[in-house]
Amino acid sequence: MKLTRAAASGAAALGAVTVYDLLQRKHAILRNYPLVGHLRFQLERFGPELRQYIVTSNDEERPFSRDQRRWVYASSKLENSYFGFGTDNDIENAAGYPVLKHRTFTGPGAATHRHTEEAVQVPAAKVLGAARGRRKAFRPGSVVNISAMSFGSLSHTAIEALNRGAAIAGCLQNTGEGGLSPYHRHGGELIFQIGTAYFGCRDEQGRFDVERLKGLIATAPVRALEIKLSQGAKPGLGGMLPGAKVSAEIAEIRGITAGEDCASPSRHQAFHDVDSLLDFVEMLADETGLPVGIKSAVGNFDFWDELVEHMAAGERGVDFVNIDGGEGGTGAAPLVFADSVAYPFRIGFSEVYKRFAEAGLADDVMFIGAGKLGLPENALVAFALGVDMVNVGREAMLSVGCIQAQKCHTDRCPTGVATQDRRLARGLDPELKSVRAANYLTSLRRDLLKVSEALGVAHPSLITPDDVDILDGTCRRTPLREMYGYAEGWGQPGPLLRAQVAALMADELPGSEDAPHTSSGPA
Repeated sequence: MKLTRAAASGAAALGAVTVYDLLQRKHAILRNYPLVGHLRFQLERFGPELRQYIVTSNDEERPFSRDQRRWVYASSKLENSYFGFGTDNDIENAAGYPVLKHRTFTGPGAATHRHTEEAVQVPAAKVLGAARGRRKAFRPGSVVNISAMSFGSLSHTAIEALNRGAAIAGCLQNTGEGGLSPYHRHGGELIFQIGTAYFGCRDEQGRFDVERLKGLIATAPVRALEIKLSQGAKPGLGGMLPGAKVSAEIAEIRGITAGEDCASPSRHQAFHDVDSLLDFVEMLADETGLPVGIKSAVGNFDFWDELVEHMAAGERGVDFVNIDGGEGGTGAAPLVFADSVAYPFRIGFSEVYKRFAEAGLADDVMFIGAGKLGLPENALVAFALGVDMVNVGREAMLSVGCIQAQKCHTDRCPTGVATQDRRLARGLDPELKSVRAANYLTSLRRDLLKVSEALGVAHPSLITPDDVDILDGTCRRTPLREMYGYAEGWGQPGPLLRAQVAALMADELPGSEDAPHTSSGPA
C-alpha cells in the first residue's frame, strides 16, 4: 500500500514538472522536451568536470568550442563571462595564435571614453554610402550587426527574436535571400539581401522586378541593399531549402511551391559580368536612394581584380563589400563545400582589401566581415585587417538558444531555432530570447571597446595591423602586416575615415544610458 502511494506521489510530481515545463517560456528545450530536457541542463552543469577526465577539453569542439559557446551563453544571460585560472589554450604549440599588443600609454586616436564597463552603443566609423553620394547614406549605429539568415532556414520565432533583439541593441539585421517576412517587422532595421532567385522582388517568371523591390522596401525599415554573389557555407553552389522546410507561408513569401525543395541558382540572371553588375548596382541606388553593396565568399581573384579596375576607372561602384569566410555559414551544405571551397576569412578578406587599398579605394568602401567574427578576438583581428563592421550569424543563433546540435538541415532543431516545425519553434519565446540576443550584441561591443582602449585607440576601426602579432607557438611572432602582405599604411584609417571618426568622437561614444534604440542615424 505504501509502495503504491509512493508511486502515485512520484507520478504526480513528474506530471506536475511536465505541465510546468510545457507552460514555462524561459527554456525551449524544456518546452519541447518536458521532463527529459532537465537531463541536458544537468549534463551542462557538470560537463566541464566530466570532460576534464572523460571526453574533450574546453577548446576542442568545433565549429565552436565549449569556451566560445560558454562566453556567448553567459553574455546573453548577463551572467559572469569571466574565466579563471588563466587560459587553457595550448599557446606553446598553437600556430596562428593572435596576440593583441596593448599600450602602456595611449596611442594615435587616443581613447577618451570611460563607458567600457557598460553595455554601449558603438556606431560604425564610416558613413555608409557617403563616398558615392547616395541619397539615403547613413551611419550604421553598431559595428556589430546580425548576418544574413533567411526565414526558412531559421524559424519564425528565431527571426522575430533576432529582429526584436536588433531593435533593442540598435543594430541592423540582414534579411537573408529568403525575402522580407512579417517576422522581420518588429522594430529592427534591415539590410535587404537580393539573392540569385530574387525572392521578394521577382515577377511571375522568377526574374528581378525593381518595382516590386521598391514596393517592398517602402513598407519596411530597409536601410541598404546587399547583392548576394555567394556565401561561406556553399560558395558557388546556390542556396537550397529542403522541401520539409517549405511551408505554405514561406512559399507565399518567396513565390514558390509549398513542400518542394527550393533551389536558388548559383549565378544571377540580372547581370553576367563586372560591368553589368556595376550597372545593376547604380540602377538600384538611383531607383531607391539606398546604399548598395555585395556579399561574397572569396575564391578566384579575377573577379576582384576586375571590380577594382572598373571602380578605379569610373563613377560606378559598390558602397560596401561583405566578405564571408569559407569557414562560416549557417546554411546546410555538402561536406566538400563546407570544408574545402572558398578561403577562410582572414586570407579571403586580406586579399580583397589589398586590392582596394592598392588602388586607393579602401577609404571609399565600407568593409564588412563574417565567419566566426562574433567572438571578440576574431573580430578584433578582422578590424586590424581593415573591416569597418562585423556580422554575426551562428553566434547570434547561440544567443537565442542554439546548442550546436548540427541538425539545421534536418528540420529537427531541438531548440526551435533552425526549423519550420511549429511544435519545435514554439519552444523559442521571441520576447524573452530577443533580450538575450541584445545582451550578447552589446556585450560583444563592450569587449571590442575595452580592447580598443587597451590598445590605446578610441574605436575598433582605428586598430591597425601593427597592433597584432601572430604567434607560432612560443618560438616566433609575425606581425599581422607581414603575415598578410600589407604595405605601409594599409589597414590604417585614411583621411576620410579619420575625419569621420573625429566627428563620431566629438561627443564621445554614448553609454547605455543614452544609447539610441535605432540602428542608424542620418549621415
